[in-house]
Amino acid sequence: MQHQKPEIETAIIIGGGIFGVSTAAQLVRMGVRVTLLNDGPLGTGASGRSLAWLNSARRRSPPYHAIRQAGMERYRSLASRNPGVNWLKFDGGLTWDADDSANEIAQIYRYERELGYEAELLSPQEVSARVAGVAGKAVTAQGAILNPGEGWVDLPTLIQILAADITKAGGTIITNEGQAELIVENGRATGAATAAGQSYRADAVLVAAGASGPAILAPHGVHIGDDTPIALLVETKPVSHPLRAVLNTPRIAIRPALNGAFFMDSAWSEEEVVVHEDGSFEAKPETVQGMLDAARKVLDPVPELEVAAIHIGPKPIPGDGDPVFGQVQALPGCFIAFSHSGATQGLIAGELLGEEIAYGIRHPMLQHFRPERFNT
Repeated sequence: MQHQKPEIETAIIIGGGIFGVSTAAQLVRMGVRVTLLNDGPLGTGASGRSLAWLNSARRRSPPYHAIRQAGMERYRSLASRNPGVNWLKFDGGLTWDADDSANEIAQIYRYERELGYEAELLSPQEVSARVAGVAGKAVTAQGAILNPGEGWVDLPTLIQILAADITKAGGTIITNEGQAELIVENGRATGAATAAGQSYRADAVLVAAGASGPAILAPHGVHIGDDTPIALLVETKPVSHPLRAVLNTPRIAIRPALNGAFFMDSAWSEEEVVVHEDGSFEAKPETVQGMLDAARKVLDPVPELEVAAIHIGPKPIPGDGDPVFGQVQALPGCFIAFSHSGATQGLIAGELLGEEIAYGIRHPMLQHFRPERFNT
């Protein structure tokens, strides 16, 4: 990090998930006085409901792949500074497709290899021999891709570590003040006001409020494409099981957790979440049971899985699927971080956004992800 005087003195961060906390940690290290506002406790939004799989698997654009790769590198550096921790692991990822005409595992394997992404194409028999805890018989005949460099992070733990860094460096974290709104004066973002009635002023404001980000900007004429679904994450009780890799299979994605539990999600389960008129969410018992059953089919030995907790809420996904990072040109003083895969990009996004906010550096890595693309 360069040692130069920031162009601003103060910054407000709206949002206490991984993007907000990571950026705040970078800013305080640069000498910016930071106030971070969150509607509730830190890390209880999308960051607390994330599978938190660290990856750049499957087919992504080269710019998106590059930022995810950089994100994974930052986590490897973090792991080297914290050897032996139980909240950050790089034990690989394994993925396979359904046995139908849409199966593109062979093509995905070639695409990943051509990008320089570490990948191996394994037969079902090789999966049984190579990847502990996986039922090779569940892998389709087309095979599975093993990505040895992938991993996972426990985001709530990381968020608390970064929050401690922020406060130690003199930053301020204010929680449980409800949703924040931008304060805009003479066409410039100058602060934020919370639902609790408090107002805070600063030279720059970062909106890192997860799924609420587009709505915070909308009253000020800024449109951010939004395709956010309601996602379901099932947490099991701890079990003794050899699985260490993250699994992404046709019916279920599974990752180990730091206490021996499993976290699980799936695309099909999102479609079955019940949204009530009062805005609350419900997971149908048969949906949760279907996820447990799907997990048992891909694990070996077959574990007895019991539900410890069900996490439901919006999963931030921009309208075109790509991240939204950087300065909002139509609203000086305002910046945004709004993206899926917050875990993978959390550290690198905070680093690049911190430089942009503090020093005015428009990093070329963010060129393809700027918010103005939705207004062209």
